[in-house]
Amino acid sequence: MSDDTVKILFDTDIGSDIDDAVALAYLLAQPRAEILGITTVSGQPVERAKLASAICKTAGQDIRIVPGSEDRLDGATRQPNVPQASVLPDWPHETEFGDDDAIEFMADTIRAQPNEVVLLAVGPMTNVAKLFTLHPDVPGLLRSLRLMLGRFIDPYNSTPSAEWNAHCDPAAAGIVYSTSAPGHTSLGLDVTTKVTMNSDEVAEHFKHPLLQPVYEMSKVWFDEREILNFHDPLAAVTLFDETVCEYENGTSVVTRADDRDDGITDWSPEPLGPHRIGVTVNPKRFFESYFSVFQ
Repeated sequence: MSDDTVKILFDTDIGSDIDDAVALAYLLAQPRAEILGITTVSGQPVERAKLASAICKTAGQDIRIVPGSEDRLDGATRQPNVPQASVLPDWPHETEFGDDDAIEFMADTIRAQPNEVVLLAVGPMTNVAKLFTLHPDVPGLLRSLRLMLGRFIDPYNSTPSAEWNAHCDPAAAGIVYSTSAPGHTSLGLDVTTKVTMNSDEVAEHFKHPLLQPVYEMSKVWFDEREILNFHDPLAAVTLFDETVCEYENGTSVVTRADDRDDGITDWSPEPLGPHRIGVTVNPKRFFESYFSVFQ
């Protein structure tokens, strides 16, 4: 690994939206990425671990994968199903992942390499919130915290609504935004919905061998939808190419409700605020950066 290697713990709800798999494939192909481990979160975490394993095996990489939390902090999971698991019979993957606790694995990994690990979390924040609560020293030991979470500044939708990851565990999202961590950066729907492909574009561009299981998973996604949003891949790519987005500092507070608005991320811009969000994205630059690793 080179001196500009980025050491990453990847926390993911792979298997629901297709973008987690798109992000994992990128990280596995990115020569500057050293994936220290993968933890899964949300309904059926073992099935999600199997999908991560299938992509890792396609890449020929032996990455530690630890299934994590299934239910949200204060109730049953809001994301019980793993639709992309239907492709598992067609791809070699591990089926047993040991008895290790995901939260303890995350804590041990970060403590073993203080100020070197980026925690890249792209699902509900359940695992991350438990980590920060049970191990309050750990957030300060991170190199940085990078999230795909929230909806902050969206001029095309003046009515606030909760982004899905925040909605799936609003209590956990609240803990994460109330915890101080270096480089606390969120890529929200404000920018991630600006980088998209339709099924024809995905079929054209996803021809690299490492993207083949992802392409098969995408067919499940496109059975019910027309667009693939590169939510999680944008968070991953910005770890290696900061020029893809422009950012703003401020403070995010998570608000609770009794319906789909449970988990709104209220944003207040402040030059010295503890949080940073992406506010613009260059789609052309993003796609060039993403596909540059699949040569």
